[in-house]
Formats: sequence, C-alpha cells, structure tokens
Amino acid sequence: MMARTHFHEELEMLELDILGMGELSERAVAKAVGALIEHEDAQARAVIAADDEIDEKYMSIENRVLQVMALQTPVAGDLRLISVILHSNLHLERIGDMAVNIAKMYLSVRHMPTSQSIQANIREMDDVVRPMIRTAMEAFRRRDLELCLRLPEMDDPVDRLNLGMYKEVAALAGDPELLSWGLRMILVARQLERVGDHSVDIGEQVGFLLTGEFHEFTDAS
Repeated sequence: MMARTHFHEELEMLELDILGMGELSERAVAKAVGALIEHEDAQARAVIAADDEIDEKYMSIENRVLQVMALQTPVAGDLRLISVILHSNLHLERIGDMAVNIAKMYLSVRHMPTSQSIQANIREMDDVVRPMIRTAMEAFRRRDLELCLRLPEMDDPVDRLNLGMYKEVAALAGDPELLSWGLRMILVARQLERVGDHSVDIGEQVGFLLTGEFHEFTDAS
C-alpha cells in the first residue's frame, strides 16, 4: 500500500514538472520572437543558453518515468498517464528547440534590413501559438476534453499565416539583401507553425488520456 501511495505521489510530481516544462517552453518562444522583433541580441543569446534547463528537465522527467515503470506495475489508467507524460515531455522539449532555432536565425541576420509587414506576420503567429501551448497544458491540468478539441481551430490561422509568408517574401525579390532576410523569416514562420503542431499533438495525447482512444485531430503530424 505504501508503495502504491509513493507511486501516485511520484506521478503527481511528474505532472507538475510537465506543467513547468510547458511554462519554460512557452517563455522561450516568447523571448525568441521578442528578440527578433525588438532586435535584442542579448535576449536571443539568453534563449539559446536557457535551453540547457529545458533539456535537463526533459532528461529528468524521462529518467524518473523509467524508474517509476521499473518499480511498479501500472494499471491501464496509470499507463495512459505515463504515456501522455512521456509524449508531452518530448513535444515540449522540441518546442524549446524551435525557440532556439528562431533565436539563432535572428542572430544570423540581425544586421540585414527588415520588412515591417513580415515582422507583423511573425508577431501574429507568436500571438496564436503561445496561447496554444497554454491551452494544451491547461487541458492536461484540468483533464478537459473541450479544451483539447479547441486546439485544431486555434491552429488554422497559424497555417494560413505560414502560407502567406511565401507571398510576402516573394514581394521582396527586387532587393537581394532584404530577400535573403525574408527567406530566413520563412524558416522562422515554419518553426512557429511547428510549435502549433506540437501543441495540437499534446492535445491529442490528453484526449487519449481522457477517452482511452487515440484520435488525430488534424493531419498536423
């Protein structure tokens, strides 16, 4: 009985750590995009440096899940929760990587001319994908299927904005240096689009936790 109590306490701690991972990953995206828009070199470098914390937390969660599995024989409901923790942990670590990629891309083009309309597009994408991370984590925290099902609809404008970037960048063709910057911004938009996809994927995992059946909400994966 004591072992089972300890087991469930450990699962609760892992849940809290996943929620903490969500906060770290969302903050990394916010800072990376903020650095790009505001031309904050130091902030971009801080995002890259802070990724170590996300990676360490990711490895800690992975290792503790394996220990829990080795010491206990989880029942079906516990197994689903463990599976969701493992998958969500990976998605959140990848979101941290997306933030690092954005910061690195900004630093590689920080001396180039920029386009305000393209920056506005990136800001708009950021304003959608970060609430998607929060919604996915809130769905997990509250065990809320309705919140999970909101995520694909939230993702639609992200996909539209990502596609719109190609047209925006093509309009820069008359200025080679501006075009070179714009091509990097297509890659930034792609990173933000992937953040949205990872958030939808976490929502799918929470849906599996709640229903016992896995359904892809979209073809995002």
